[in-house]
Amino acid sequence: MKAYYNETVETVRRDLNGEQDFLTNEEVKRRQEKFGFNELAEGKKKNGLQIFLEQYKDFLVLILIVSAVVSLFLGETESAAVILVVITMNAILGTVQTIKAENSLESLKQLAAPEAKVVRNGKVVQIPGREITVGDIVHLEAGDYIPADGRVLESASLKTDESALTGESLGVDKISDPLEGKLALGDQKNMVFSGSYVTYGRGVFLVTDIGMNTEVGKIASLLKNTSEKKTPLQVNLDQFGKKLSMMILLLCGALFVLQVLKGGNVADAFLFAVALAVAAIPEALSSIVTIVLAFGTRKMAKEGAIIRKLQSVEGLGSVSVICSDKTGTLTQNRMTIEHYYVDGRDIPADEIDPEDPLQGQMLRFSILCNDSTNVEGQEIGDPTETAMINLGDRGCKRCGIYGSDG
Repeated sequence: MKAYYNETVETVRRDLNGEQDFLTNEEVKRRQEKFGFNELAEGKKKNGLQIFLEQYKDFLVLILIVSAVVSLFLGETESAAVILVVITMNAILGTVQTIKAENSLESLKQLAAPEAKVVRNGKVVQIPGREITVGDIVHLEAGDYIPADGRVLESASLKTDESALTGESLGVDKISDPLEGKLALGDQKNMVFSGSYVTYGRGVFLVTDIGMNTEVGKIASLLKNTSEKKTPLQVNLDQFGKKLSMMILLLCGALFVLQVLKGGNVADAFLFAVALAVAAIPEALSSIVTIVLAFGTRKMAKEGAIIRKLQSVEGLGSVSVICSDKTGTLTQNRMTIEHYYVDGRDIPADEIDPEDPLQGQMLRFSILCNDSTNVEGQEIGDPTETAMINLGDRGCKRCGIYGSDG
């Protein structure tokens, strides 16, 4: 990957777009065929049949299938039918839950799909983020999500939040001048990155990387290559199934040998041992586990959590240590005013008194002398100014003073 942060604006323009000042529709189409769309690659999606067949991978379910086949061989049609119905219903329940969760996640992705303002054919147009390609010129303003990685061409007090990539909660001031040396992502102040957003100012950038070639795409590719592990419940059920099978085989084998040693008919002794083995297998255990997990999934869904796999419910309950990013995950990635200083007094923010002349004046200034906005919970602007407008909003709701945006 070329270090565009070391290059001048003119060099980057010439390297990516030659003598063109903007991309035409024909050039966009050609580049999309070359680079693909601006989206993160997903693994091959499984269809309903594949998801259904995956429900039969558990060792305990395989034991039940074997017992159903043996029951048919012994002429126990009713027992075989009951076992097959139980494991089929179990598989259907798991399949329905998985498909519902996948559909919910897909709907959320569609809702969260960002749009961007780009220059096409000499005009600024708004397009879906996935249609952006290398060489596009993108216009940014406060509140915009950055759809791709790129080199800053113009910056008017442009500041971005890159906490999703770097963990730094403070905004990063962006410049258009070239930088020297090999720099870490957080120090590339003339570059913007997909997954971050503009907190302040305006700017223009030239797209240098899209999709899986972006910094967030590299992270996604690492996650994509991780192997899927079984949950503690799946491991325990597999171990239980193997131990149970071994005990049943040993017991039935011993009974078979004893009956033969006593002079019994070998065929009868074998059929008796097999019938005992089938009867000893807990046919309902797998279904009971699935139903319990389904209830847990339903309860979590009411709280707004989407569970992709039933077994994840038990896995989450077994967690004892969580290693997590802090900014924006365990914390809200926002500044809050806890105390303010007025007339020589240190006053806690929850004791705010808008009726006091000096405090009321301070609250008015917090709202009116502010470039940030907070519309329906969507905070846009410098974190410090956002904290001030939130404090002013809390106090001035009782005194009728609001900023220009609310």
